[in-house]
Amino acid sequence: MLHLRLITPTDRTDAVIRLIEETVGTAHLAVMPGAARSPAGDIVMVDVAREAGDELIGGLRGLGIDTSGSIAVENIDLSLSTRADRAEDDAPGEGADAVLWEHLAEATHEESTLSVTYLAFLTLATMIAACGVVLDNAILIVGAMAVGPEFGPLAGFSTAVVRWRPRLAVRSLTALLVGFAVAMAVTVLFSLFMDALGLFTEERLEGERPNTAFVYAPDAFSFVVAVLAGIAGTLSLTSAKSGLLVGVAISVTTVPAAANAAVALSYGDTGQTIGSTNQLLLNLLGITLAGILTLLTQKWLWRRAR
Repeated sequence: MLHLRLITPTDRTDAVIRLIEETVGTAHLAVMPGAARSPAGDIVMVDVAREAGDELIGGLRGLGIDTSGSIAVENIDLSLSTRADRAEDDAPGEGADAVLWEHLAEATHEESTLSVTYLAFLTLATMIAACGVVLDNAILIVGAMAVGPEFGPLAGFSTAVVRWRPRLAVRSLTALLVGFAVAMAVTVLFSLFMDALGLFTEERLEGERPNTAFVYAPDAFSFVVAVLAGIAGTLSLTSAKSGLLVGVAISVTTVPAAANAAVALSYGDTGQTIGSTNQLLLNLLGITLAGILTLLTQKWLWRRAR
């Protein structure tokens, strides 16, 4: 179930109440006339089954509540109510399959922001991965994958394409491209610094690396895994199971490939630099295509289910 808290202009409250009452899957409607002060108006609260949430939110936006008032949405972790159970039974479809498009667009918008924090996480992840590739340490590679925040912009771009949001698409691409460019540039300097300290050596990079050589040797499996990870990541976002994103993050080699390219570049190894860059681009392409196709499929299936 979802809990909606609305601030509605007084002259639109009746229309909002009619919309809520006509929406199948709603329960626990409460109205507090004149309770809102900024903006002034009435407060309307209602619970709605997740599978009916997108329709109701769309109707509220059609009434202009998002511009003249406020729409706040929260997930309800526990609801002990026979009425709520009946509302979920009445609503068409399954809650686990429902996509809250407005929530998805808002979440990916935030994750696609080119902020100092985003750059810091991506840069730190790339530097950790650089240590992993030089030491041929799979544990460091996995840790770097988990730290990397690059799935946010990838999901944002996929959502922007499906929802036709050009500004979100540009924002996501900017965060992705600038983020990796900054992270790789800093990692080149980090590699040179570590080499000066004697902690990184070209012999280690060029030597046998059975645990990490895959990051500069892309093949068909690289693309297949990226596609599967993109599907899983998109499903985890649309079903609000964000905890699964950690598993998605450690299944693709975006950050390790970027790190290997940076370290190889610092030593002038053109072969590994090109191979790692190809691995990076192949993974980004696979995740993006999978995200777009997954969202389109979900949209089509949900329309058929309703």
